[in-house]
Amino acid sequence: MSKRHATATVSKILNFSCVDGPGNRLVIFLQGCNYQCKNCHNPHTIGICNHCGDCVSPCPSHALSLSEGKIQWDAALCTHCDRCLDVCPNQSNPKTQQMGVEDILQLVHKHQLFLSGITVSGGEATLQLPFIVELFSAIKADPTLRQLTCMVDTNGSLSLTGWEKVLPVLDGAMVDLKAWQEETHAWLTSRSHHRVIQTIDMLAKHDKLEEVRLLHIPGITDFEQEIDALAHFLGSLPQRTSVRLNAFQHHGVVGEALQWQTCSQKQIESLANALGQRGIDTLYLNPIG
Repeated sequence: MSKRHATATVSKILNFSCVDGPGNRLVIFLQGCNYQCKNCHNPHTIGICNHCGDCVSPCPSHALSLSEGKIQWDAALCTHCDRCLDVCPNQSNPKTQQMGVEDILQLVHKHQLFLSGITVSGGEATLQLPFIVELFSAIKADPTLRQLTCMVDTNGSLSLTGWEKVLPVLDGAMVDLKAWQEETHAWLTSRSHHRVIQTIDMLAKHDKLEEVRLLHIPGITDFEQEIDALAHFLGSLPQRTSVRLNAFQHHGVVGEALQWQTCSQKQIESLANALGQRGIDTLYLNPIG
């Protein structure tokens, strides 16, 4: 009996990206997330399509249809206006694909000469861990691909047992630390941050922590108020680990977060300077707008 290969629900693939890990990377965005972040910039990646059909009639190009109780998407007709994402009651995307490891490997082989590595992102990528482990294992076993680095972009909620499964074929992980205090983190995401801290500690111990990312939302996140404790924690991380500051903007967000103050260049620089005074070097992009 032949081995059954893992598949994943894929929301989007970028053949080339320079912002999802070091170098030029192929990025696979997986559908589904276990957080309910009030400030999510991609809320349509949270839920899994339940084929309710609410997106069919609003589609102006008739790219969506309901057949035998399942949503069918015609990519040739789709204009990517995203009307379907706007009307979805489940924070989902009817344009996802089921893709196997071999499908992704074909893409990687096609673009390998231009790539530094691949990154699996989300949603929350680690919810589809068997796919990640099989994909990374296949890349490491392929003499023509093994030079590519394999990375995960994660909210850090995977259990330590889960990380142990992927560590042997993982080159690095980028972890979002949503807030410092447990209460703030729970309010923002609906989940505890205990596993996030455990994840960061474990990845650091195994020298697999590529980057810690902090999203600064003025008046909402607590990084400024907890600057000394935060700096002490970040200062304990391996030298290879980058600390990246992201400035909150309204792009993609919905609900109450649209009423929150966006983060200005002055505000992101202020946080960077406060960390810098405590010995923490950071990376950040100037906010747009």
